[in-house]
Amino acid sequence: MNKFINYPLYLKITCVLLSLVIFSYIAILLENIFVPLFLGLLVASLLVPFSHFLEAKFKFNRGVASITVVVLAFLILIGVLLLIGMQLSHLQDDWPAFQSQLMDSTTVIQEWVYTKFGIAREHQMNYIESAASNSLKAGTDILGAAMSSISTLLMFIVFTFLYSVFLLIYRGHIVRFILMLFPDKHKDKVLDTVHAIQHMVKKYLVGLILQMIIVSTLALIAFAILDVKYALMLAIITGILNVLPYVGILIALITTMLITFATASGTKVLFVLIAFVVIHAIDGNIVMPKIVGSKVKVNSLVVIIGLILGEMAWGISGMLLAIPTLAIIKIICDRVESLRPWGYLLGEESLPKNIVVEEEIKEEN
Repeated sequence: MNKFINYPLYLKITCVLLSLVIFSYIAILLENIFVPLFLGLLVASLLVPFSHFLEAKFKFNRGVASITVVVLAFLILIGVLLLIGMQLSHLQDDWPAFQSQLMDSTTVIQEWVYTKFGIAREHQMNYIESAASNSLKAGTDILGAAMSSISTLLMFIVFTFLYSVFLLIYRGHIVRFILMLFPDKHKDKVLDTVHAIQHMVKKYLVGLILQMIIVSTLALIAFAILDVKYALMLAIITGILNVLPYVGILIALITTMLITFATASGTKVLFVLIAFVVIHAIDGNIVMPKIVGSKVKVNSLVVIIGLILGEMAWGISGMLLAIPTLAIIKIICDRVESLRPWGYLLGEESLPKNIVVEEEIKEEN
């Protein structure tokens, strides 16, 4: 007869913390393996119904169906990126106007600084030249790092593509392997957990795509009304960057304001700022809770912490993967008896069915 040993709390906490440290170190060390693998898992989960459709309807071999759906998905992604790139190539035509606008604004700012603080233009220019030289050196270093990382980015895309294909091909094999890891009495619960994770990931990604389309459409309408140049490109960029919670919309705002500043008046920049505030309000209060948030039952505090930890570990990729990772962890915690308190902590403020609130007891009495 096996005897259950109840270890002290401090020993349990120590083991948990050591496990987290070791896991985090391995995750950071093997970033180039884990990130494309996780992205490939998300892409494969989204494309499972399409692959199954080709296999059932057109009698495609599983390998052929998997390759077909992944190639089509990547072609759509490449088409969107090419559309943005074609729009970006036209920005060079407005570069002289941007320089002129910048010089005019610099003159106005210099006049204001001289009037308010009495700093002569010569001193201002000396300071600007010193800052520009330092910025140029830093910019050169950043450009060199960016150029050296192009090969890494290409390999990242290639491995994400390959992982997506092979995860689709061997999806049944992987599920059977997971079932073999647990005793027969737990197989129903394990299978339910796997199906719940797959369902959540698929619904979350579909909701994310719908959110991108809705935000891009709202931005396009707003930019068209304001007659902003490159409205289509800026709308697509806004929708894509909005995938990054809290940070993406800020980056899209700065980019749009800079381009609008280079091609229009300062008044239009103010209207663009107002348009972004309205779009973000609609997205945050209507689109996100109804379309995306309803698929991921994770509270906002945990999301913010997850985004910070994800950025510290894997950068932008970590921020993209933070929310689905937290949702998967919550699904697992909700289905394991000893981890249910953690599942409740990750979720929204609602009590599990087996917990009775003190107020309810008082009302009954």
